[in-house]
Amino acid sequence: MNRLPQDIIVKPVITERSVDLLEQGKYTFRVAKDANKFEIKSAVETLFNVDVASVHTMNVRGRIKKMGRFEGKTASWKKAIVTLKGDKTIEFFDSLH
Repeated sequence: MNRLPQDIIVKPVITERSVDLLEQGKYTFRVAKDANKFEIKSAVETLFNVDVASVHTMNVRGRIKKMGRFEGKTASWKKAIVTLKGDKTIEFFDSLH
C-alpha cells in the first residue's frame, strides 16, 4: 500500500528535548500509528530532500486528563526520531535553535 509522505509524517514535535537533539542532527516527528521505519525514512527523504541515517520509533501512551469532575483520555500516538547523514539539515527546524 503506497501512501503519500504527507499521510505518514503528521507534524514535527517541538519540545525542549527535541530542540536539544537538533544539535546532534536528530529530528522528531509525530507519525501515523501504523507507519513502519522504512515508510518514515522514505517520507522524510522525499519531503525534505535529505539522507536519513536511522529512524527510532516509539509509541506514546495517552494520558488521563481531568476537567472538574469529568475525566477523559488523550489519544495515543507514535513518535519517530530521525537521524540525518552528514551535515544535512531540515530548514523548517533551523529557526528553533
